[in-house]
Amino acid sequence: MGQNGFTEAGLRKMRDVLTRHVESGKIPGLVALVSRGDETHVEAIGTMRHDGGAPMRRDTIFRMASTSKPVAMAAAMALVDDCEIRLDDTVEQWLPELAGRQVLARIDGPLDETVPARRPVTVRDLLNSTFGLGIDLTAMGSPITAALFERGVFTQGGEPAPEQDEWMRRLGTLPLMRQPGEQWQYHISHDVLGVLVSRVTGKPFETFPARARPRPAGDEGHGLPRARR
Repeated sequence: MGQNGFTEAGLRKMRDVLTRHVESGKIPGLVALVSRGDETHVEAIGTMRHDGGAPMRRDTIFRMASTSKPVAMAAAMALVDDCEIRLDDTVEQWLPELAGRQVLARIDGPLDETVPARRPVTVRDLLNSTFGLGIDLTAMGSPITAALFERGVFTQGGEPAPEQDEWMRRLGTLPLMRQPGEQWQYHISHDVLGVLVSRVTGKPFETFPARARPRPAGDEGHGLPRARR
């Protein structure tokens, strides 16, 4: 074993994977943390801006939004870590609403013009936000986007969301916008992940074991002094 309870080979492999993401040019830099028991390892790679600037540090401050998404992903990855699910498992055994999917022939086409999905949806697809449905700016104003709002899969204006089984039932009545694994799409995958975690564990998502949920950090501030921005 190497430093922090991890093998040197494992840390090197992780560092190589993270470095490739930065070198691809898609992101200027990153800070990654991996924990095992009471031991923690942090990697800081790249810079804060695409045009250079200060290097990433382990205490670099990031703007955060959509914070339920990493919680859902952490819970799902805890189940992967426990071998209760695997990344390439098809999800239909827990989410039968996603079995036998049809996919729109054209993303802006009518809902009844579809082709069969080339393969089933997997856990990996949900984690990658590539299972085939989501907010897609190329499809705004299309029949499928309208249907997502009309059937309550998307909610707006403070409207309460349906109970999870009813929400999944409604989602299952719609075709996919893209083939599974074909393209990243925002938002819906993480809601489906929450349902997956609930059904795999047989418990409401909000009661999932505390090790997969963040604990209060004691930080009551919601802004930064201008000098630290």
